Amino acid sequence: MKKLDKYIIKTFFGPFLFIFSVLFFIFIVNIIWTQMSQLTGKGLTYWEITKFLFYLGISVVSMVLPLTILLSSIMTFGDFGERYELAAMKAAGISLVRVMMPLFVTVSFLSIALFFFSNNIIPDFQRKAKNMMFNIISSKPAINFTPGVFIDQISGYSVKFDKIYGGNNQKLEGVFLHKNASPYDDQQTIIAKNGKFAPAVDRNYLKLILYNGYVYEDNITNKPYEERKKQPNQSVKFDTLVYHFDISELINNAIEKEKITDDYRFQTYAEVNKTLEKNRKENASTLTNVTSSVISQTNNMVQYIDKTKSREKITEPFKIDTVKTTKKLDVLWNAYNKIEGLKSNVIATESAIVDTVKLHNKIVMYQQRIVSYSFTCIIFFLIGASLGSIIRKGGMGLPVIIAIVIFIIFYIMNLSVENLSWKGKLNPYLAAWIPNIVLFPFSVWLTYKALTDSQLFDIEKYRAFFKPIINRFSKPKEHQRYQ
Repeated sequence: MKKLDKYIIKTFFGPFLFIFSVLFFIFIVNIIWTQMSQLTGKGLTYWEITKFLFYLGISVVSMVLPLTILLSSIMTFGDFGERYELAAMKAAGISLVRVMMPLFVTVSFLSIALFFFSNNIIPDFQRKAKNMMFNIISSKPAINFTPGVFIDQISGYSVKFDKIYGGNNQKLEGVFLHKNASPYDDQQTIIAKNGKFAPAVDRNYLKLILYNGYVYEDNITNKPYEERKKQPNQSVKFDTLVYHFDISELINNAIEKEKITDDYRFQTYAEVNKTLEKNRKENASTLTNVTSSVISQTNNMVQYIDKTKSREKITEPFKIDTVKTTKKLDVLWNAYNKIEGLKSNVIATESAIVDTVKLHNKIVMYQQRIVSYSFTCIIFFLIGASLGSIIRKGGMGLPVIIAIVIFIIFYIMNLSVENLSWKGKLNPYLAAWIPNIVLFPFSVWLTYKALTDSQLFDIEKYRAFFKPIINRFSKPKEHQRYQ
């Protein structure tokens, strides 16, 4: 490696490390903003919170690294141009391609490193984050509750605690439990002055021990209205009451317990291939069941059209006018119910197909982005290096604005094709690569402009181009003097 190469790489990594740190902090703030309210004040140590957020934040590296390369390359070559170092290199017979080559090789190594990072490290950290959340919810159930606020996370109950305190947020004050029942079912409300959470034998249950309270019940199930009006309300005073809540649904919804080890987001590129193969077989089975369900509900006229499936003689449907008046409503009502049933079946079938397509496309997009983001790094380097050598402006001013605009365009394209793919309107393999496909020709064009010393951002050049058009629609100044 020559001294020039060392100097270029050293100049590049100066802003690279600083920008990467700043951008990583900015991206992770979004995660902290959404998660902190659920974690602070719930008995967790600062180390537990920091570790959990770090596990979640590792995934932002796949977006931070391309933007860092874009911004760093613009600033590096902009500084070279602003300090006339780029002009000195060209005067010494060193081409721009030769100047870009050491950084191109460096960025290529960073791209390969990003692939292995996204393929091996990010899935592992995502698994750790999900498992940590599962352990927090299971061992510290108070994390789901906010003092003084009614919550309905526990199926079938509305719960409120006036105060939650103690070493692990296990002690309670002002407990109010209300069973969510219809007006025709038994009613129950529990009020207690104190209580505490306790570990249950089965982790799918939340054990609550209450002290010094009342149980109010109204047993009205299967009783006529007149008897319910005379039904006396019952209240039972207790010193200690042990209550168990079924929180299996809460745990499963919050952390996807059934997918805690084999979710596609926890897998490498090769493992996702196996998941896709399994998913395709399940989709084929689902579509077969849907087709069978639709065929089974078709009438004889549809079977008559497809003669290969049925050769039964088709009976001509009767005319409604020939039916007696007393039976017309029954016939129409039965027909209406059959049509509504078919409509409901079609809606349910459509929803199942949409969910199946969305899940499959999500898996494909996740897999392809493990590779596509690595190529994005190289494309962003070509764009950044070319723009930096053209604008010849370093620092944190114009280069930052240009880099942010380019990244926003890339990010919007990413989200747009992602939504189209999830809706089944765009092939997921193509959708994952469309941002790169769009930006790659742009990067090649910019590189060509930089190699030919194009005055791409010279305002005077554009003024001269539009000057004949402006003069045609404007009066000469000499003419304006005598108006």
